[in-house]
Amino acid sequence: MHAVVLAGGYATRMWPITRHRPKMLLPVGETTVIDQILTELEADDRIEQIYLSTNENFADEFEKHIEAEGYEKVSLSVEDTTEESEKFGVIGAMAQLVDREGVDDDLLVVAGDNLIGFALSDFLDYFENRAQPTLAAYDVGSREKATSYGVLALDGEEIVEFQEKPDKPKSSLVSIACYAFPADSIRFSEYLAGDNNPDEPGWFIEWLIEQESVFAYSFDEPWFDIGTPESYLEAVQWALDGDSIVSPSASTNGCEIGENVHVMANADLSDVTIEDAIVFPDARLEHVVLSDSVVDEHVSIEDTVLENALVGPYTRLS
Repeated sequence: MHAVVLAGGYATRMWPITRHRPKMLLPVGETTVIDQILTELEADDRIEQIYLSTNENFADEFEKHIEAEGYEKVSLSVEDTTEESEKFGVIGAMAQLVDREGVDDDLLVVAGDNLIGFALSDFLDYFENRAQPTLAAYDVGSREKATSYGVLALDGEEIVEFQEKPDKPKSSLVSIACYAFPADSIRFSEYLAGDNNPDEPGWFIEWLIEQESVFAYSFDEPWFDIGTPESYLEAVQWALDGDSIVSPSASTNGCEIGENVHVMANADLSDVTIEDAIVFPDARLEHVVLSDSVVDEHVSIEDTVLENALVGPYTRLS
């Protein structure tokens, strides 16, 4: 079996902290979003090859990260795009990857910005038992939230209806962009040849359930779709669970360090009250109150109160 981890997005809703950094490499506790996925797949003997699908803009950064982490199964598969307006859409990119890499085995596809509470090995066990296309499904708890996702209707465990981002969802059970396909069901080119929407994978699933049986692996464990600053901070809070991480090389003189705080290498904090926040390397904060915020590297902030803020790199605030 092969695996594809999707990491080609530009995360414009999280700019400026993702303007020059893949959101999948943002820290979540002691690891990153994408490393949780890659580590699981690297350890699963069923996975022969892992393709990290990204764009030209972030290819060098991911290449360095793969080498630094010592992954043996992971290789880059690079889309020919450098900005959001040039993207092929997820299904368009998947069709190109399958053709480019010569993928002809069963295929796992998972979004690299998924922080998933269940084990991917359990998902693959379920898929192997069904031997049919399978996706992971989660109840988001309200139909209003479900409007942002692909919404499912089930007969037992089989999907009988799929609505991609409907205005009036029929349920709150949604797809989380984690899919497994038998080799014969990797029909991206056939789907695109019918002049179908190349963008969201949900459109492909909606088409596929008319062709063959597709099953849902429903789970109750936590799940975070890291696409906004709010969802990112929620994921960090879940990962830290009230604890805080302060790098040994960081300075925190006269500070009140609250819950869910991550202060990275060589940051210099003086007289700072901080909670539910992330401070990147080499930032300098003095006489600051900071909450529910992300402060990027080489930032300097003095005599300021910040809440629900994203502070881009090399910013000066006073």
